[in-house]
Amino acid sequence: MTHDLVVRAARAVTPEGERAVEVGVTDGRIAAVVPLGTGLAGAEVLELAEDEVLLPGLVDSHVHVNEPGRTEWEGFATATRAAAAGGVTTIVDMPLNSLPPTTSVANLEVKKQRAVDQAFVDVGFWGGAVPGNTADLRPLHDAGVFGFKCFLADSGVPEFGHLEDAELRADLAELTSFGGMMIVHAEDPGTLEDAPQEPGPTYRNFLASRPAKAESTAIAALIDAARATGARAHVLHLSDADSLPMIAAARAEGVRLTVETCPHYLSLDADHVPDGATAYKCCPPIREQDNQDRLWQGLRDGLIDVVVTDHSPATAELKQPASGDFAEAWGGVSSLQLGLAVVWTEARRREVPLAEVVGWMSSGPAALVGLGRKGGIAVGKDADLAVFAPEATFVVDPARLHHKNPVTPYAGRDLTGTVRRTLLRGRPVGDEPAGTLLRRGEA
Repeated sequence: MTHDLVVRAARAVTPEGERAVEVGVTDGRIAAVVPLGTGLAGAEVLELAEDEVLLPGLVDSHVHVNEPGRTEWEGFATATRAAAAGGVTTIVDMPLNSLPPTTSVANLEVKKQRAVDQAFVDVGFWGGAVPGNTADLRPLHDAGVFGFKCFLADSGVPEFGHLEDAELRADLAELTSFGGMMIVHAEDPGTLEDAPQEPGPTYRNFLASRPAKAESTAIAALIDAARATGARAHVLHLSDADSLPMIAAARAEGVRLTVETCPHYLSLDADHVPDGATAYKCCPPIREQDNQDRLWQGLRDGLIDVVVTDHSPATAELKQPASGDFAEAWGGVSSLQLGLAVVWTEARRREVPLAEVVGWMSSGPAALVGLGRKGGIAVGKDADLAVFAPEATFVVDPARLHHKNPVTPYAGRDLTGTVRRTLLRGRPVGDEPAGTLLRRGEA
């Protein structure tokens, strides 16, 4: 047969490992994966260069698009363009910081209406679990959200309140009735209240205001609640490596718990954050080098399941106040376009194979959210692909990023690994939006 497209690659990351393959694409799906040299016929043929590797498109399950309501921070057009430029072919949008938040079916429909004609990659949606909306969780699940995000401490925006322990347990019990998943920003409010609060431009003071104990205390409470209810729970953006033994013990006893971390925790460390450099501010915060080393070990040991960006942008004015005060600045790191290069640069230095990185950033997130057609170069999967040059280097120029606001802690940083081409269902991501909106269980 003649395929719509044949991709020939001397190196490709497949579920069986790195191989030399030909990939046949028909009607947007992968129809054949055969050894290079087989001679598949295609109406179009793409032959990778010697320095390029074929990857499955990445899946980023932690992205704040912010549209509508705070579209000056980011929007579907800019976010999904940035995603494609970074080899990401699927994002799952967080239920905040948009207005309205995705805490009801009506609010979900508002967001979908804004996304449908602007998405350059495929987009799914998380629902939100906030005080008083337990009755909205099942309808949101039925409407196709991939799970529910909650905060255990102040979210930073008034319209998305945090859950107290009793509310968390009630919502987890509700989710067990229909197989839903709770994804949790795990910081303990009491610990944060007791921490020293010294505003100003000194990063060490900000770090002290968000101690590791806040994470470990909240994760312990989440484990207790998940154990008691039997619910499926996921720890968002883990920065505290001290929590890994507790996570391992909970899993060993059968608690249904998964964990993610982010590129900034794997590549940046507290000792190298300049005072006043509020582009580095995020919550939970970037911690010390030893902590980072143990996060990497947690990944390699399988205790941390996925690496996703937590792309959380804001306007330059909010992110970089003239005072340089960390307490005043918005917390969040913009890295949707850079995530693969950031992680690969550090992985390469640590002699971690590219296939492991792809597992953490493509097949892992796809499995986490139940996107069976995503995250792999295999027959039957969507032909979402990225052409990656793993030895090519570049210097991060914020002005060349597709993010709406060019503020990033990676500015001027030397990175290794360049995405040269991104394909969505076998077609190059171009100047016109061709992404689709995804529902849980349908892809």
